[in-house]
Amino acid sequence: MRLALSSLAVLAVLIAAWWALAAGLGLPAYILPAPDAVAAAWWERRDFILHNAGVTALEMLLGFCAGAVLGVLCALTMAAAAPARLVLRPVLIASQAIPVFALAPLFVVWMGYGMAPKIAIAAIVIFFPVAAAFADGLRRTPPALAEAARLMAGSGFGARLRTLRFVVLPAALPALGTGLRVGAGVAAIAAVIGEWAGASEGLGYLMLWANARTQIPLMFAALVTLFVLAIAFAALVDFLTRRMTPWISETD
Repeated sequence: MRLALSSLAVLAVLIAAWWALAAGLGLPAYILPAPDAVAAAWWERRDFILHNAGVTALEMLLGFCAGAVLGVLCALTMAAAAPARLVLRPVLIASQAIPVFALAPLFVVWMGYGMAPKIAIAAIVIFFPVAAAFADGLRRTPPALAEAARLMAGSGFGARLRTLRFVVLPAALPALGTGLRVGAGVAAIAAVIGEWAGASEGLGYLMLWANARTQIPLMFAALVTLFVLAIAFAALVDFLTRRMTPWISETD
């Protein structure tokens, strides 16, 4: 909630500065339309914009879920066995070594112009921060706590599972929450990159469509809608991650 409110306050300041800049410089609407012209374009084409916003929101949600699940599984596998860590660490690094802009056209060729390549691109982008943060959290269980858990749990596979469930995982949840927040922050970017590579729906597609037809107020309306959507999604994930670790006191 605090993130959403602070973001709306920043948005209000940006709109005021935008209004003053458009009025002060007297730029034509095809370069910098005034906020009232953008608002009029949004209202006039609201059904079109909201439909495309729904497509982008679904891509963000599904891509975020897929990337988060893959990241959690990768981190757990790396924490469970050293050989797996040796194999998966290069994969983790390689997932970010190739720019997603280079992968997006390939995914469109392989998967078509539907929603699948956008979800795949978002999953790749979100996978890294979740896996890296959670793996780091799993490795950084307080030594005294881990030793006490091992002494109390005893030996055997069942004891290791209980230690993982009741000690290691709860201690790593704050790190996982950090990774999820970072992933939520880039989910909109990943979805739009996929739409720019090739799409027939979505806010990224709508911005390209409006730009090609010099409907600049409509393009700005889609951009503002994307900003609000991204902030709302990040605020939702932030709220859920705070509920995931209720024992952590927040000072912000």
